Amino acid sequence: MNLIGRMQGFYKYKDLLVQLVSRDLKLKYRRSFLGYVWSILNPLLLMLVMTIVFSHIFRFDIANYPVYLIIGQTLYNYMNNSTTHAIYSITDNGPLLKKTYVPKYIFTLAKITSGLVDFLFSLGAMLLVMIFTGISLNFKMLYLPVIAVQLYLFCLGLGMFLAQAAVFFRDIQYIYNVVLMAWMYCTPVFYPMDVLPATLQWLVSHFNPLYIYIQQFRSIVLENQFVSMRFEGLGWLYAFIALLLGCITFFRSQDKFILYI
Repeated sequence: MNLIGRMQGFYKYKDLLVQLVSRDLKLKYRRSFLGYVWSILNPLLLMLVMTIVFSHIFRFDIANYPVYLIIGQTLYNYMNNSTTHAIYSITDNGPLLKKTYVPKYIFTLAKITSGLVDFLFSLGAMLLVMIFTGISLNFKMLYLPVIAVQLYLFCLGLGMFLAQAAVFFRDIQYIYNVVLMAWMYCTPVFYPMDVLPATLQWLVSHFNPLYIYIQQFRSIVLENQFVSMRFEGLGWLYAFIALLLGCITFFRSQDKFILYI
């Protein structure tokens, strides 16, 4: 099927996508007393605990550490949660896929998109911390949604790759959990970049997509600077590489899903 055909198919099933995203959000907060407020309260509580630990116990000397931390934490959590849920997007919907025709990618797309909605709620927590710590809003922050789009496309590509891989190799979920842990510690989420050796700093700043997205956010919010052309270019590059890899592997293998789910 060509690109135009896939776009027409996506438009045909757009209402299903909305229903799937709505279902995911309702299930996440079902029987929760505070409901969607947890999307704001949870990152605030985590930031408070980690701020106490890393600014007072480990004594990382970072200007405006609460904002530094919540930016890294919010972007990492979106990538972590959305791609982890995407792993099960095909296998969990196996019974439905066996009964009727539905574009298989719609389930993975729904997981990444519902994660994005949760991410947008979490930005409310980030805004509260920014106001509380005295960071003033500036017109450069209008570029933040562009960075969010880069991260979304990257997560979508990664999610599609993981979803199709999990159909054939069920232990991919356990391997990915280890990868996520290593990825977090290799990304300056809660520690400053300068604690790393020079060689590792170069590798992280060039080959760690998550750090590239986090650093773009921090440049605008904390440093009141436009994103550097290098980081902007790398952000789009990794987003499209991930999306291309995810789409190619997903669409080439999707006809075999029915034999394994």
